[in-house]
Amino acid sequence: MSWEDGMVRITVLTVPGCPNAPLALERVAAALAGRAARVELVEVHDQAQAAGRGMTGSPTILLDGVDPFAPDGAVPSVSCRLYREAGGAVAGAPSVAALREALGGATGGQETAAAGDCCPTDEALDAVGRGGRGRRAPAERGLRAVHQAVLRHFADTGTAPWCEELEPVAAGAGRTAGQVLAELAAEDFLTLDESGRIRAAYPFSAAPTRHRVRIADDVEVWSMCAIDALGIPAMLGRDVVISSTDPVTGEAVTVATRDGAATWEPKSAVVFVGQRPGGGSAATACCDALNFFTSDASARAWAAEHPDIPGRAVPPARAEQIAAQTFGPLLAP
Repeated sequence: MSWEDGMVRITVLTVPGCPNAPLALERVAAALAGRAARVELVEVHDQAQAAGRGMTGSPTILLDGVDPFAPDGAVPSVSCRLYREAGGAVAGAPSVAALREALGGATGGQETAAAGDCCPTDEALDAVGRGGRGRRAPAERGLRAVHQAVLRHFADTGTAPWCEELEPVAAGAGRTAGQVLAELAAEDFLTLDESGRIRAAYPFSAAPTRHRVRIADDVEVWSMCAIDALGIPAMLGRDVVISSTDPVTGEAVTVATRDGAATWEPKSAVVFVGQRPGGGSAATACCDALNFFTSDASARAWAAEHPDIPGRAVPPARAEQIAAQTFGPLLAP
């Protein structure tokens, strides 16, 4: 598979209004799990365009121009396309597992670990992206509606909503807020304390952390980690100022966004992306291992002091990309 600038090119071909286009994009994002890629949605309007583009039904997913799921004898088509999953069921897009397998052979240009001191970035991000399943809650059983209501409340007030405030949203799915929150917590979309109160809803934290985010000169919130902080402007489409500190030197690290462009101070700052072995929720497995550092040298010093946490330092552009891929889709319908 060919690479350009170290990233695979993924093209999702659909007819206008294809009901399975959002599913295809969601599964692509989940399969990538933070991996660098160029993802493009292209609408195909007629048979001639389908033949020119290589679309054999909507949606068709091309990896660097090649359809890895094309059945033998497939011909250009603007008709609906279905995919058979491992258990025999059919779906409107390839499964996340199938997409990850198709992407598995593409390693050129990806960040690799230095032997003995870190692990591949995508592996370290499994907890952030719920093991490749993504952080956008399913629409079923009121999960997405309640989850999005929680995120919007954090963004608007800087605090977690009380369970009672979510009851009208949960009632729309015929459930109680407590039932929906418990399921969201079990699936690691958020965390609850012993009383059932929301403790965190990635990217937000109800308790103070090292990472403070001011949203559009208005609301101040806390984020769970550096990647979460960077994900807030991508999720909300609003400018932010992130204030954090280097765990080694105690020096300030600031990231300010304006119209989608970020300015980092100091310019040498990096993000260490790590994950504690053993699994568990993102809050316990990696939130304290995803930090801003003033320099690569500082990040390496921290890594040397924490040999039990594999990971690596990534530059600002890569950290922003990981954050956008992880949190950008969360408030989409």
